[in-house]
Amino acid sequence: MRIDLLTIFPGFFDGPLDTSLVATAREQGHLDVRVHDLRDWSTDRHRSVDDAPYGGGAGMVMRPDVLVAAAESIWNDLAPGEPVQPPLHVAGGERPRTVLLTPRGRPLTQALVRELAGEDRLVLLCGRYEGIDERVHELVATDEVSLGDYVLMGGEVAAAAIVEAVVRLLPGVLGNAESAVQESFEHGLLEHPHYTRPAEFRGHEVPEVLRSGDHGAIAAWRHERALERTRAVRPDLLEPTDGPG
Repeated sequence: MRIDLLTIFPGFFDGPLDTSLVATAREQGHLDVRVHDLRDWSTDRHRSVDDAPYGGGAGMVMRPDVLVAAAESIWNDLAPGEPVQPPLHVAGGERPRTVLLTPRGRPLTQALVRELAGEDRLVLLCGRYEGIDERVHELVATDEVSLGDYVLMGGEVAAAAIVEAVVRLLPGVLGNAESAVQESFEHGLLEHPHYTRPAEFRGHEVPEVLRSGDHGAIAAWRHERALERTRAVRPDLLEPTDGPG
């Protein structure tokens, strides 16, 4: 998979992309990730990517000319400044899945992560400042995604979260393929408790069933504990979805 990250803070990703399984996925060729500085598409000497909002108001808004030009270049593997003709054209086919990280977006869920992991290529566009010109939403984004109902200083944290969540689902990345299947949210439940050695620690023992060797009993215990935890912490996950009509 190839992932392109568009940001005004490319240095933010130095650590996340060179750590743990993400770094391993890159080394083994499962992941090709490229970080692009949005300021490279600015056209003034100050390398500006934002301007005051029409109609007044607090903060600055990211400019459509800069962000659209950057997206067009990335879609077509062109260097900053190389023209794209006609505008918004993608040579050789459709534009890749282009995700705009924004508080107004669709919540990031494991179902969406699985969907994104099925793509050959993703483009993640990180917003900053007060917001992004509406024309970027209309012309560039195929998806708008949010980490949750809170506001961050920019989209970089959300983009890093998407990279980690997606990469661990790529074939060959996890040592044990079952790890991805048994995680929280994969079956609509939070994950069951985990235990390892020692069997007793400061008066707390590992449940006997986990030491019994009875795989059926262990599976049933884990399912019940997952249900209990979900009911206590995230009862909304157990609510039935509305059906037809």
